[in-house]
Amino acid sequence: MADYEDFDYNKPMSINVWKKMFPFIVTEKKNLIYCILLMLSVAFVDVIFPLFLGYAIRNNVEPRSLDGIWALMTIVVLLLTVQAFNVYGFVALGIRAETGMSRNMRNAVFLNLQKLSLSYYNKTPVGYLMARTNSDTGRIGDLVAWGLIDFTWSVFYCIGAIIAMFLVHWKLAFIVCATIPLLALLTWFFQGRILSVNRIMRKLNSKMTGAMNEGITGARTVKVLTAEEQSFKEYSGITSDYRRHATHMARLRSIFIPTSLFIGSLGTAFVLSYGGWEIIVLGADLAILAIFLQYAGGFFWPIQNIARIFTDFVSTQANVERVTDLLEKSPGITDTPEVEEKYGDTFSPKKENWEPIIGDVEFRDVTFRYPDGHRNVLEHFNLHVPTGTYVAIVGETGAGKSTLVNLVCRFFEPTAGEILIDGKDYRERSQLWLHSAFGYVLQSPHLFSGTIRENIRYGRLDATDEEVENAAKIVHAEKIILKLEKGYDTEAGEGGDRLSTGEKQLISFARAVLADPRIFILDEATSSIDTEMEMLLQEAIHTLLKGRTSFVIAHRLSTIRGADVILVVDDGKIIERGTHSQLMKSRGHYFELYTKQFEVEANVEEMLRS
Repeated sequence: MADYEDFDYNKPMSINVWKKMFPFIVTEKKNLIYCILLMLSVAFVDVIFPLFLGYAIRNNVEPRSLDGIWALMTIVVLLLTVQAFNVYGFVALGIRAETGMSRNMRNAVFLNLQKLSLSYYNKTPVGYLMARTNSDTGRIGDLVAWGLIDFTWSVFYCIGAIIAMFLVHWKLAFIVCATIPLLALLTWFFQGRILSVNRIMRKLNSKMTGAMNEGITGARTVKVLTAEEQSFKEYSGITSDYRRHATHMARLRSIFIPTSLFIGSLGTAFVLSYGGWEIIVLGADLAILAIFLQYAGGFFWPIQNIARIFTDFVSTQANVERVTDLLEKSPGITDTPEVEEKYGDTFSPKKENWEPIIGDVEFRDVTFRYPDGHRNVLEHFNLHVPTGTYVAIVGETGAGKSTLVNLVCRFFEPTAGEILIDGKDYRERSQLWLHSAFGYVLQSPHLFSGTIRENIRYGRLDATDEEVENAAKIVHAEKIILKLEKGYDTEAGEGGDRLSTGEKQLISFARAVLADPRIFILDEATSSIDTEMEMLLQEAIHTLLKGRTSFVIAHRLSTIRGADVILVVDDGKIIERGTHSQLMKSRGHYFELYTKQFEVEANVEEMLRS
């Protein structure tokens, strides 16, 4: 099991775990307090209602008298009205408390996720984070709000009913109370087993969701490998296990509920027998028997509620642990207190203290190892890139190209050595300040759900429509955008899935131009694109890189040849550097890479020119 799933569903109830939810409970204390007061009122009405029934029997039914019947009916109607308002009130306030707690938890989790470093996202599946942020927080909010409400009613109803019964007839009260230990024992026995099965079902549900997610997201791979049958077998096996345990759960409940009702009925039968004997032999009051029949029949639900709430708290503890784990995750990369004091943090920047970044970049004796790695990816690496220099980085897969640009962006920090921006260690500046000076376009850029216009505006949120459109014109993206159905107002789709890779890159370039970064990072797309799009992208790249310090992980000959300097990276080291012509003349590693990887592309370009 992966670390992010390693939570024990079989832990006993722990108050220390639930204490971590207290800050979120406190935020809704007003709604919860009102709910508890209303539930006390509900329990009070439920307790006294049988007493009014007894009063009616004693004063109206037995003597066959209508004296006071209208007053009694008025009181009953008032009680029912009060109860209706009570129910409306606690439902409305309960929903507010539940959704309020869930909202506050989700906001806190999302806020902390925004602070975490890239390394965390590299090893944590998106589906896991989505489930924790949405499902777990919702379950906790639901349980805390409604569990507290149900528990309040159940406890106070039981206490109130027992007091009322002993005040009315202590012998019959003992008979009713004699069934409570039996009900409690039965509930404890079955709820423990139901809880165990429920835990297994939740694990299987997670597996089922994961298998479904893999089947959908990996549909292309499954089809290419003709692995549909194997994929179905795996999913079908999980659903069969889930069905088997669900059937077992239903069987346990089908035994538990009628058995509980039977024990409750025994109490009712004993009350009816003894009370009937007192009425016939001793001439006791029929009203007392009616009161006790009401109380005896009502004891099952509150006791079952208390047991269910306890087991729900135990079973939901894993959800709490997962949510608190996200809340307590610390970023792998943090600014020092001194830096935050001067420059602010991610959500409270002090932009008035930000000096302009020019774009001079230097790696000084940098050694780097990934947090979970066992060997150095870079060792004693040195590189100086003056302001405005266009650097193309080439090398085979795994050579360390992405590591270089991730270090420049401070998505990771050097294990040893330092990286200087404008002659100053970039750890002496805030991350937000540094990132605000960077433009980063990935191989497959991410676009947000929304329109093309909104996606470009992410480069600078206060940009006008005119500035957005000018940015698109600068990188020649407008030619493509205006061909779309609604132009700038065309929906990009989730992740930009309605657009091609080339279109997404052009829109990302426009977004970068709008941000006007001093340092630009481009991981060039490797996917095949048509000739027109290729020309547009090359024009956009040329425009975007002009006058900016640029690092380009290059995959196309046209991009490489325009660089001020080409770095050939292998095993975390720069093994060659120079211009295209210089490296070709030296006939070294770059020459071999060029003849293997780029010769075909060069021939195609030659054919197109001719």
